Amino acid sequence: MIDVPKQLLIAGTWQDAADGGTLPIDDPATGEILCRVADAGPKDARLAEDAAVAAQSQWGGTAPRARGEILRRAYEIVLSRVDELALLMTSEMGKPLAEARGEVTYAAEFLRWFSEEAVRIEGGWGTLPDGSARMLLMRRPVGPSLLITPWNFPLAMGARKVGPAIAAGCTMILKPAPQTPLSTLALAAILKEAGLPDGVLNVVTTSRAGEVCEPLLTGGRIRKLSFTGSTEVGRLLLAQCARTVVRTSMELGGNAPFVVFDDADLDRAVDGAMTAKMRNMGEACTAANRFFVHRSTAEEFARRLARRMGALVVGPGTREGVEVGPLIDAAGRAKIEELVADAVERGARVLVGGRTPEGTGWFYPPTVLTDVDPASRLMDTEIFGPVAAVLPFDDEDEAVRRANDTAWGLVGYVFTEGLDRALRVCERLEVGMVGLNTGLVSNPAAPFGGVKQSGLGREGGRVGIEEFLDYRYVAVPVRRGGSDRP
Repeated sequence: MIDVPKQLLIAGTWQDAADGGTLPIDDPATGEILCRVADAGPKDARLAEDAAVAAQSQWGGTAPRARGEILRRAYEIVLSRVDELALLMTSEMGKPLAEARGEVTYAAEFLRWFSEEAVRIEGGWGTLPDGSARMLLMRRPVGPSLLITPWNFPLAMGARKVGPAIAAGCTMILKPAPQTPLSTLALAAILKEAGLPDGVLNVVTTSRAGEVCEPLLTGGRIRKLSFTGSTEVGRLLLAQCARTVVRTSMELGGNAPFVVFDDADLDRAVDGAMTAKMRNMGEACTAANRFFVHRSTAEEFARRLARRMGALVVGPGTREGVEVGPLIDAAGRAKIEELVADAVERGARVLVGGRTPEGTGWFYPPTVLTDVDPASRLMDTEIFGPVAAVLPFDDEDEAVRRANDTAWGLVGYVFTEGLDRALRVCERLEVGMVGLNTGLVSNPAAPFGGVKQSGLGREGGRVGIEEFLDYRYVAVPVRRGGSDRP
């Protein structure tokens, strides 16, 4: 496994937490401690903030090409270390090595994408309607930013936030999830190696998120928050940001519907379901939670899905041939157990899985449920695990109504061979993204984000850098006939 720094990165220097505290990092496949990293407190957060604020003016004035070249070099370094970074990620997060390798290349693509976007920051020029002045529009970096990343895609989510911030000319404080800081520390070391100046990126690993983040958001010097995590925490952070009107972008929870119509290609739909459900062991905000299948094909769909899910190999992510690794921790598995038990008590039938295996590690088998009571808790909860609930529907209106019957609106999946129906349902779904006859929507070139309580703003795509840029309007009076007067 690649060796990474275990300290905080502040003003370009790797250093211990001010109080000497450390945070244990567990291997979810065994429950044993992998290592310890520095556990930052409020004093460390202030030092990181000082560093980011001090570096902002000079970094914001750096040539866009120079910022892009740093990201390009980081992209190339990441690709040269795919296997090492994948092993690091699997060790701290649990996903199988093959999937971890995929995330490493996915993360690298964000660095490459935003290396190219750095030189495409454009303003504007025009004339006011009454002809009295010319209008000059400048684009400027928002300023020092706090970036908070989740544990489920530890390298990709770091790259998806750091990439546009660097490209736009913002300095940063990056706080990774306490379960998976090693991938973030590795990314920070790579960016430092690629030539990122001291103080531009500061990393604070901590188990005390509230103590570290709230003073930053309410102190008046942090001008931007980018957060990926639960809706519950997102609401709390929004309230804190309101005190000093910090600009925010948030990718929050999801409860994705997966809708299969009677004219769908069933093989294609099952393939899509496997991707939408089992990517990252179901521990993804884009994971399909609720499978609504037309009554004429619901039983056959569930049977095929159960056969495919039951054939997956469960085990430690580092073991050859494993397709499903452990869940992130004991709490994550306990949540899945409770949701499945509740559904079964309400009459759900288990086609495959549904029982926690004995032994070490936080494993849970791929599970398919049918005859699910709509009142079951898993219908209104972000499952974050390898559990698929299949429910029948009778017509399009019912399918859309039930798909939209949730507080979240991140992504939806639709399978149909009818063009009119496809476009109509995509328009009617209350989501920010739709997978039409596909179970995969994430791509660095596409805007990622949702509506309703799934968040604010977008990451990735051409709009991703916009979240880190402000407009500045300059009025230039029109002077006529060489006169000094307008």
